[in-house]
Amino acid sequence: MKRIVVLVSGHGSNLQAILDACQQQRINGSVAAVLSNKTDAFALERAREAGIVTHALSASQFVDRAAFDRQLMREIDAYAPHLVVLAGYMRILSPAFVAHYHDRLLNIHPSLLPKYPGLHTHRQALENGDEEHGTSVHFVTDELDGGPVILQAKVPVFPDDSEEDITARVQHQEHAIYPLVIGWFVEGRLQMRDNAAWLDGKKLPPQGYAFE
Repeated sequence: MKRIVVLVSGHGSNLQAILDACQQQRINGSVAAVLSNKTDAFALERAREAGIVTHALSASQFVDRAAFDRQLMREIDAYAPHLVVLAGYMRILSPAFVAHYHDRLLNIHPSLLPKYPGLHTHRQALENGDEEHGTSVHFVTDELDGGPVILQAKVPVFPDDSEEDITARVQHQEHAIYPLVIGWFVEGRLQMRDNAAWLDGKKLPPQGYAFE
């Protein structure tokens, strides 16, 4: 069975969706460990409730980002994961970290990439009067939120929406598509080759698989 390590920083709703999918065998793999850069992340409590080993590293313990990431890699590699999943992990990764897990590092980002990389995506969608917004699962590269997109899900934006309204709508889609993509990877259907995402031997377009 394929081993997955998940990195988290916050509440952990996407982690919960992944844990549920593993338990329900929608993902033919298991979460070996959950690691966080926040000792008080509620996601760690979710992992412990599920009987998953957890680790937390504090940036203040390390002289720089590279030293932090070196220790993080050591802790991850102890579980020999087939896949490393970022689920609301709010640290920028060093190039050495990205290179170490090249082709087996996934992230989910709350926008329709390449639109709105970085933070405050829902606010930007509202301020710009967007009629649709969404979320993207992608492979991780050195470019912030710039790796090959695998799958996107769109949601409508209504004139009277708040950021909270959009967040809830987007998260509902995230909880559906992230476990789906992880399932593709652990089944060997999904790969990154030549800086592109490939599903079932076919190169995906820039917006990823056309999933409605």
